[in-house]
Amino acid sequence: MKKLFTTVLLLLCMITVKSQSYIGFLTDNYSGVHGVISNPANIVDSRFKTDVNLIGASAFAANDYYAVNFSDIFDDNYDIEDDAKTFPKDKNSVIGNVDILGPSFMFNINEKNAIALYSRARVFYNVSEINGKTFESLEDGFDQSTDFIVNEGDLFFSAHAWAEIGASYGRVIMNKDQHFIKGGITLKYLQGLGNAYASGTNVSIDYDADGTTLPGGITTGSVTTTGEMNYGYSENLEDNNDEFEVVNSAKGFGADLGFIYEWRPDYQSYTSTDSKGNSYTPKDINKYKLKFGLSLTDLGSIKYDDGVEERYDINNVLNEDDFESIDDLDEIENFYTRSSTKDIEKAILPTALHINADWNINQKFYVNLNSDISLTSKKKVNRSRVANIVSLTPRFESKWFSFYSPLSVVQYGGFQWGAGLRAGPFYVGSGSILTALIGSEMKAADVYVGLKVPIYQSRPKDKDGDGVLDKVDECPEEAGPEENYGCPWPDTDGDTVLDKDDKCPEEAGEVENSGCPWPDTDGDGLLDKDDTCPETAGPQDNQGCPWPDTDGDSILDKDDNCPNVAGTVANNGCPEVTAEIQKTLNAYAKTILFDLGKSSIKKESNQALKDIINILNEYPTAKFTVEGHTDSGGSNKLNQRLSDSRANSVKNYLTDNGVDQFRLSAIGYGEDRPIATNKTKAGRAQNRRVEINLVQE
Repeated sequence: MKKLFTTVLLLLCMITVKSQSYIGFLTDNYSGVHGVISNPANIVDSRFKTDVNLIGASAFAANDYYAVNFSDIFDDNYDIEDDAKTFPKDKNSVIGNVDILGPSFMFNINEKNAIALYSRARVFYNVSEINGKTFESLEDGFDQSTDFIVNEGDLFFSAHAWAEIGASYGRVIMNKDQHFIKGGITLKYLQGLGNAYASGTNVSIDYDADGTTLPGGITTGSVTTTGEMNYGYSENLEDNNDEFEVVNSAKGFGADLGFIYEWRPDYQSYTSTDSKGNSYTPKDINKYKLKFGLSLTDLGSIKYDDGVEERYDINNVLNEDDFESIDDLDEIENFYTRSSTKDIEKAILPTALHINADWNINQKFYVNLNSDISLTSKKKVNRSRVANIVSLTPRFESKWFSFYSPLSVVQYGGFQWGAGLRAGPFYVGSGSILTALIGSEMKAADVYVGLKVPIYQSRPKDKDGDGVLDKVDECPEEAGPEENYGCPWPDTDGDTVLDKDDKCPEEAGEVENSGCPWPDTDGDGLLDKDDTCPETAGPQDNQGCPWPDTDGDSILDKDDNCPNVAGTVANNGCPEVTAEIQKTLNAYAKTILFDLGKSSIKKESNQALKDIINILNEYPTAKFTVEGHTDSGGSNKLNQRLSDSRANSVKNYLTDNGVDQFRLSAIGYGEDRPIATNKTKAGRAQNRRVEINLVQE
């Protein structure tokens, strides 16, 4: 039994690998066809036109029982059983796989669709809840003088190897401004290569140092075991054949499903649009600032039709020699009772949930956060299971070279720090190499290496160097502005105004009129640009406007001496002073009173003067003479001076109150022009007067 437990556990510790493959490399946007391993949506909108993997392998060993120093394993005398540090617990575990990616390729059909085909071989081992203290006791051998009891409880073991051929399809689901979503699915055909599992229920081992007397009277220890054990195996493992045989009847199907969201805040800087409204983005650059991925992998199972599961009741008492003689599972039936036999349970794939976030610091440096979570139970038989892991991976990434350094917390393996690189077709790395080199207790070790043929997306061409990619350039060999889709602006009418600015692109015109000829809308022979009234015909000497007749007297303002007052043609558009008006003026004028012997006007005359002003304003161009007259009283010289003075007083009053002084003149006639006899008082009163008479021109 000791050999059995030791052999199983050591085998698992030495060759098992943790379920996550190619740690660090899968975060690279240039991982190519490898991207389908973690999320089938990775292949669409890839930096590759085609990526062909020739061969790649990933291996990792992890457990929480043994810890070794990396440098010690190169010592020829090093024995892991004797020299490794152990951490026995009530429930120790081992979990892992080997992942070999064979000839595979991916191909981007167009901007929205991509496919991949791959071949892959995988081996998974899981040991759950084995009592490390039990193992340690068995490994050290029995102390024949000391009793001990170990309650193993429940334990589970499974080992599964299979090959798969997968077909993946990825498609862009949404590409709207800064939001981008793509999805992918992988369907895979599974070929079982071998399957074995075992479990125990309520297992305990009770050693009694003096419990059994052998024939001849020799006393030896006895081992009392309790509980139930069962194990299943595929038909090619039944007879321990030296040559491996494929189980032809072991078939199955599996599937992976994934989605990726990218936040692209700078989408406008790299998005081009052609004249038909079709948008184009370069395929050779990463466009996101943040990327989030979610995927489910390894949904499915394999049924081994000819496999067998056997169940044993291990409630029995064995002597120490018999117990230690059990070297493999085939010998169990010599000591324990088989309680049942049935068909093997189907082998469940290691279904897992993957959550990924990637931050594009710039186009060269990135930080990735990834979590892998097992969705299969470790307490059910024949189930492969991934290790739960969280990884933070900073990386430098370019077309031909990438370097990454993942920092991970791995279930059962603890903290791991590694490094890896991709150089063109070659990739190599380890998720734990730095931990191994600087640490003293290594519970995990991994390595991956591979070779591929990458065919990258080509850099978009710009033959004419105008900054407009040929993909959306309608004149790819002739430089032109982006707003005209890469074509130079034409000048169809040859007027030096480009069509984009020319409002009359097919008719030569003037630069200042936006490329259009100046029109003559009203047909008056004067171009609109020089026509003050472009929609109404008029003479050139009036800037294209018709002459107005403001006062409506049929005499145009240009010929009307009184454009604002209706008049007659004979008087050049001004109103004529009729005899009646003249009579009215003089009637008012005769009422003007002066102080006795003086030229000062009495206040009683103000109203008459205002009436005179109103009449004069109605005839703005007519000229008048203010005439002063006296009677014959006094000397002729005195009368002449008095009449002049009074005529000027009236003139001054009129000009002071708004009448144009150039329209008025004043003259005194003294006593020379009487209109009545000076012999009577009434006649003399009529002769003392002022007259305002029209000047006839």
